[in-house]
Amino acid sequence: MDPNLHPNDVSSSAQPAGLLVVTIDRLPAWMLAAYGATWVATPALDSLAARGVVFDRVITPSIAARDTLHDLLTAGAAVNQPLDQTLLTAAADGGWRPVVVTDDAAVAAGMTAGDAGPAASVRLVEAVAKEIVEEDDARTGIARLIDAALEVIASKEHRLVWCHVGSLNVAWDAPERYRDRYVDPEDPPPPSGARVPGFAVDANTDPDLVVGIRQVFAGQVTLLDSQLGRLFAAVREAKAAAGGPWAVLVVGVRGLPLGLHGWVGGGERELPFGELIHVPAIFVDAAGRMAAQRYGGLVVPADLGATLADLVAQGTGSLPQASVVDPAAPWRGVSLAGLFEHWSAPRRDRVIVAGTDGGAIVTPEWHGLLETGAAPADVNRGHERRIRLFAKPDDFFELADVANRCADVAGPLGDLLERACAGDRGVAWLTPLPEATGE
Repeated sequence: MDPNLHPNDVSSSAQPAGLLVVTIDRLPAWMLAAYGATWVATPALDSLAARGVVFDRVITPSIAARDTLHDLLTAGAAVNQPLDQTLLTAAADGGWRPVVVTDDAAVAAGMTAGDAGPAASVRLVEAVAKEIVEEDDARTGIARLIDAALEVIASKEHRLVWCHVGSLNVAWDAPERYRDRYVDPEDPPPPSGARVPGFAVDANTDPDLVVGIRQVFAGQVTLLDSQLGRLFAAVREAKAAAGGPWAVLVVGVRGLPLGLHGWVGGGERELPFGELIHVPAIFVDAAGRMAAQRYGGLVVPADLGATLADLVAQGTGSLPQASVVDPAAPWRGVSLAGLFEHWSAPRRDRVIVAGTDGGAIVTPEWHGLLETGAAPADVNRGHERRIRLFAKPDDFFELADVANRCADVAGPLGDLLERACAGDRGVAWLTPLPEATGE
């Protein structure tokens, strides 16, 4: 960020010549170096973080990938209501010619049938489930997808390119050298093959198996990073042709359980622990504002969608998004454009997550979790509780349940979660939090 650049002087220079959005399903925040995973090599994303702002606490209110993508497109407008305008239709109306490049057939169908309407062209390079890993990077699913995205950028026909990566949920096909780099000499060999695992972890599970799967996944993330590096380089090179720099957003759609709380991989039961609902988000502003900065407030994907809509509005004359939390519907998106204009943003006091197997309430100080239905005992606690409570930010992985020592917090949060899981969304989001939460 230019220290001599005053917020009032940046409106014209802030307009991006183009916008690249990369959404990645099954990428948890805790597996990236920008979020503390110093053992996983992600140089391309590290470089992106150095040029942009890292959002430390992006929490997805749903564990369904489609819900998160919908929030990004519509800034959290209700799914069952007509949408006056989405990000992609606004971009199309402004002549940006948006395009979606994805490896997920369901996402491609959703874009053309509902969310994006006819505004965006869609290119599908479908990810394929595999039994064995590839020997050549170029044959991997992520490389094939990035190749398609590079062709789109090279065509110079589109100013908004949306690249959705779903292959982390389909095949871990990175060549063996990627996973081998994370195996110490004394470690047993990691699991072979490209199948994405899914199994319960209990007292009889070999801990070496869980460690090996994390090593395999780390290798897949490193492959992903190397391919994203090609994409980021192409966007930087497109600057001259586009008449200026592009803005870039990379955001996770949902995380992936890797054995911390009784499950590995996607599967039957997905409880809203941080490994599933805490996702990464890195945004690079076209004008270089907020470079190498971090934002620690609670953010939902709809907020990022509202921020993107503001960027598009700068170049199309559309109306800006709301910049304050709607007291009647706090789950809807709030533009964070103020971070780049006057270095401030609206403050959220909670994020409510309600799923089929349980719910969570995340505040700046706490992560409360309520499990519904029958399930094996969590290996990290050994017995059932009505509500589990974890102190933030100290307990990053939600391993130390303090509900029995903080009943004044656990009780009220548990009540709100019961209402949320019963379908009473408004009460869970709108009821004032107890003073003990620090809010």
